[in-house]
Amino acid sequence: MTARIEENRSHPHLRDLLAAYHFVNQAEKGTAVETVAELPDVYRGEAEDPAAAFAADTVLLATAPGDDTPSGCVVLKAPRAGGAPEIKRLWVAPEARRKGLAKALMTEALRRAAASGAPAVRLTVWSWRGEPLALYRGLGFETVDSWDERPDLLCLERPLDTDEGHTPVERLTPDTDEHRTSDAVERLTSDTVERLTPDAVRAHAPGGLAELLVDAVDGGASVGFLAPLEAAEAAAWWSGVAEEAAAGVRDVWVAHAPDGGLTGVVTLVRSGTANGRHRGEIARLLVHSSARGRGLGRRLLAAAEAHAAATGLRLLVLDTQTDSPAERLYRGAGWTAAGTIPDFAADPAGTLRPTTLYYKRLG
Repeated sequence: MTARIEENRSHPHLRDLLAAYHFVNQAEKGTAVETVAELPDVYRGEAEDPAAAFAADTVLLATAPGDDTPSGCVVLKAPRAGGAPEIKRLWVAPEARRKGLAKALMTEALRRAAASGAPAVRLTVWSWRGEPLALYRGLGFETVDSWDERPDLLCLERPLDTDEGHTPVERLTPDTDEHRTSDAVERLTSDTVERLTPDAVRAHAPGGLAELLVDAVDGGASVGFLAPLEAAEAAAWWSGVAEEAAAGVRDVWVAHAPDGGLTGVVTLVRSGTANGRHRGEIARLLVHSSARGRGLGRRLLAAAEAHAAATGLRLLVLDTQTDSPAERLYRGAGWTAAGTIPDFAADPAGTLRPTTLYYKRLG
């Protein structure tokens, strides 16, 4: 079963969805209200008459499998003066979350923006909204120079390929926004980043995840294994990761190609010590050799960082072979080198190599 997406700015339930969105928004800004009449004029008009407020825009609603009424919405604003269209008012009712509705709405909004010929799409998000920010990062949005100077408001943009607008969208199953297997991932022309459940890690361990690890070792990456790495050994290692994920020790994100194959992975390991619960470690950031050059490493890293910040971590650490290509990625993403240890680890051929330690403060 799939979520149902429809365009309807006159749907009778849209008013309630928009009102709920604005109530939460006002409360988070410290100006809580209890009725639509108390909302600022510009927001009150949206909640009272969305058909008029969004007459020139595309309003999408999402209905979860088995439900009769929509419980999520998003607005794709019409571009002004040739500028990029803007995504606004993404909202899913609390009782309908973890069913894939937010990502289904975003996917359809991106598809429609691309179909219109727009070169890019943009949005704003409050810096404290960790889960939406992680979703946007996972979909390829990046922070850009601000066009809105309100404090704590981030401006993000994502380039579009017009071919995306003609790619059929396979909408989401009722799995969670971040936790799904690859059976029903929306098919954009760009790779999709998602967080896996422990069961999904188990399912992918003998296939795509093992292949990513073997490919990395074959390519000379120092990731804890010597060459040649057998697929069975790689699969066994990922099966252990699944158990760590089930225990809440490690989170796993993967990148999917349009055909569903895994093209990249990253994990976030949480410290198990009482005095280290504020920090985590980025480990096993791998991009398949056939998928490099698409920015997948950066997107996977951003998804893990955003989730870490949203779940209360304040410091991240990692290590990587000195002078490896990964160092350019980390430095470009704002990581700081803490020092280099000579002969720290052997590369896949067995030669001892130096390792550089990195850290990044969050928030």
